Amino acid sequence: MSLLKRLFGSKPAEDLVETYNGFRIVVVPMVEGSKYRLAARIEKDVDGVVQVHQVIRADTFDDLAQAQAVSLAKAKQVIDEQGKSLFKGAQKLD
Repeated sequence: MSLLKRLFGSKPAEDLVETYNGFRIVVVPMVEGSKYRLAARIEKDVDGVVQVHQVIRADTFDDLAQAQAVSLAKAKQVIDEQGKSLFKGAQKLD
């Protein structure tokens, strides 16, 4: 493994994408050494503009599949709790 990969980690080979209640969830656990940090991106098209909300938590997992499952569940929880209001002040993707 190269020095740069060890320092900065690397991205898992494939992102998991799921549609949930009209929102798009992109599950993107962050690699940190030999662990994976809970992370996902929630997206929604609003008036032709993609609104984005990042979900990143302190939780880490040894297994990528477990990190993906928990990241997806957490993103769904955020959607259920906040709905469209989670995009107040969110970044826009053009």
